[in-house]
This record gives sequence, C-alpha cells and structure tokens, in this order.
Amino acid sequence: MGVGKTTIGKLVGEKLDRDFIDVDEEIEKEYDMKVSEIFNKIGEKAFREKEKSVITGLCEQKGKILSLGGGAFLQEDIRKVCLSSSFVIFLDLSFEKWKERISLIIDSRPVLQGKSIAEMEELFNKRQEVYAKHHLKVNTDDQAPEEIADLIIHAVNEKV
Repeated sequence: MGVGKTTIGKLVGEKLDRDFIDVDEEIEKEYDMKVSEIFNKIGEKAFREKEKSVITGLCEQKGKILSLGGGAFLQEDIRKVCLSSSFVIFLDLSFEKWKERISLIIDSRPVLQGKSIAEMEELFNKRQEVYAKHHLKVNTDDQAPEEIADLIIHAVNEKV
C-alpha cells in the first residue's frame, strides 16, 4: 500500500509493451466509485469477493502486468492463484520510508482510516509476513520508479 505499484507497473508495462492493469481501478470502474466508497457503501466483504473474482480472471490471461491492492494478497485463495499462475514481485519499502508517504495515501486507503501510527505500523508488519511469499523481492527505498522498473525487467529476464 503506497509503495508505488501502479507507477512502477505502468513503467514496466510500457518498457515490455504489455498491458498494465491496476485491479483496484478495474473494480472502481465496475462499481463507478472509489475503493473507499465501495468499502463504505457496500462493505469490505463484498469488495474482497469482487477483488478475488477479478484477480482470478486476470491471472488466467497471460502477458499482463497486474497491480494488486495492498490487502488482496492477504487472501489465501488470491495468493495461491497468483503464485501458481503468475510471477509475483514484492516491492519492499521500509516502514520509515512508508511513513513519509502516509499523507499522500491516507485519504484513499480505507484500511488506514482512524488508525494511529502505531496501529499502522502493526498493520504494515503483519502484511510483511504475508508478502514474504513471492518470486522476486525488490527493495524500493531511495530508488526512482524508473530505476526500479529497469531492475525488475533485468531480474525477470535473468530468471526466465
């Protein structure tokens, strides 16, 4: 959440001439409202069910670059389908660097609403444990999106 998945994903997509899809944006288009509104009006459970459906369908399509919302990978079913059918890249950002971005992301992240910094750090750390399941980890601290995109492309090419 707030690590730059969309920015970096778009760059990688452009460089590899592949479609980039932000799952949250796809869901927002379908409901014609922002994720925070979906959470408030329809509920997190309905959002998570839609998220699972969209991701599962997209993982069946080869050659796409997907950006999953920060909470998507917490669902075991989503994790399994992604890890078995896709190449999962974990964009790792330290909590110290993430804290610097809170003011930029807090309004659009329902899961952060009303939380203290300590509660946010606890959420951040819990998610790190789940995010440890991946095919490639890229540290993004103090790196420009362009550098990160190039690093990802290089690393993926080496693994293929």
